[in-house]
Amino acid sequence: MVERIKVIAQANLAPLSKDRIESLGVNGQSPNKVSLQGKAGSQTEKPSLPVADDTRVLDIEAVRAQFPALHHKLEGGVPVTFLDSASSAQKPQCVIDKEREVYEQYYANAYRGVYRYGDRVSRELEHSREQIRQFIGAASTDEVVFTSGTTAGINLVANAWGRKFLKAGDEVVLNEMEHHANIVPWQWVAQQMGAVIRYWPLTTDGQLDIDAADQVMSEKTKLVAVTGMSNVLGTVPPLAEVISKAKAVGALVLVDGAQSVPHMPTHVANDHIDFLAFSGHKLYGPSGIGALYGRRELLDVMDPFLCGGHMIDRVSTDGFTVAHLPAKFEAGTLPIAQAIALGRAIEFVTDLGFCPIHRHEQSVLRHAWDRLKKVPGLTIYGPGTSQRGAIISFTLEDVAAQDVAQLLDLKGVFVRHGHHCTMPLHERLGVPATVRASFGMYNTKDDVDVLVDALHFVREELKLDS
Repeated sequence: MVERIKVIAQANLAPLSKDRIESLGVNGQSPNKVSLQGKAGSQTEKPSLPVADDTRVLDIEAVRAQFPALHHKLEGGVPVTFLDSASSAQKPQCVIDKEREVYEQYYANAYRGVYRYGDRVSRELEHSREQIRQFIGAASTDEVVFTSGTTAGINLVANAWGRKFLKAGDEVVLNEMEHHANIVPWQWVAQQMGAVIRYWPLTTDGQLDIDAADQVMSEKTKLVAVTGMSNVLGTVPPLAEVISKAKAVGALVLVDGAQSVPHMPTHVANDHIDFLAFSGHKLYGPSGIGALYGRRELLDVMDPFLCGGHMIDRVSTDGFTVAHLPAKFEAGTLPIAQAIALGRAIEFVTDLGFCPIHRHEQSVLRHAWDRLKKVPGLTIYGPGTSQRGAIISFTLEDVAAQDVAQLLDLKGVFVRHGHHCTMPLHERLGVPATVRASFGMYNTKDDVDVLVDALHFVREELKLDS
């Protein structure tokens, strides 16, 4: 039958030109793959980790030119100083173009049709999945599940793994600097299953107290859920030590990679991470898409979290059997264009190189640390720059964080204010809210200087110096 279809196709289709073949992406090639320099890219696999001796220097002006939203002027010609990448990063033009390309040139549902649009979309989607696999160092694309983001990924594990394997008296270890998305799902499942939540103590400067590991871990510990980078303090926990401590008592480790994956290399296989969840929109990709990594042997024994189309193998009036990984956890229609564009975002970051990006961001962070410390009445929370990523949260005397943020907006400085979905942490800090400045690859020391000047404006407007 397959051969007969080929004969019919050859008899009824006009000969395809080379351009037509390339536009369809046949032979497994990812069509229209463009490097940062605009040249046709190679399909050769890239290393999962950045080269340690990558001494390239980030061309910041060339990078900034890729992000159109940074170049708009506000009322009065005020430029935008965007310092909220930890909430959601801006998108490079290549990602915007890729998402538009899908809708304009070959949109169809994925995994449903053999016609050329459907076939191309399915292969583009799998190419994106492969990009993610390489990016995080997974062994197989079967271990990469598309989700709507970090929150969905953690909830998938909490429900599909937690409800099946947690028993009464079992323990899950968290800590107070976790985002609510890595606390509430575990509280909910623990309540349903009779499990116990334990909290790993923090040091006074907001780091995990490694020496206290034995106080919270035992043979009862079944899982340790930890952030790769605090979204408030910027703290980067020593994951190697955390994972070693967890494995010593037989516990699994889930890493909330929402903040860490966009800013530092992650290799789930080498690092012995069991689960990793992250979002596309913080990784310069589209919103509404993310990924969950899970070790295959764990995903194999977990039950589906959502049921419906695509995640089944067979359905009868008597029951159903589930599809193979990763479809087992991808019920319904995926956000197709967004998932494909996420792969393009990963290519963009990989082309620039994590080492140059990280060095640049840390340089901006150190400049911000040095300058903000000199602002009268300003308190920075968290560890020093050698233990944190490109995030700084602060308060300004007793001024409400919202008031500070609104006044900064008058100067075109965009920051986040509030508890940042970390109420337990802010309770520990003794403040209801903080102002957060977070940096991406496109931020500069000049952006920091604009922030500091704007903070002095806030002090003047509120007469804090009088």
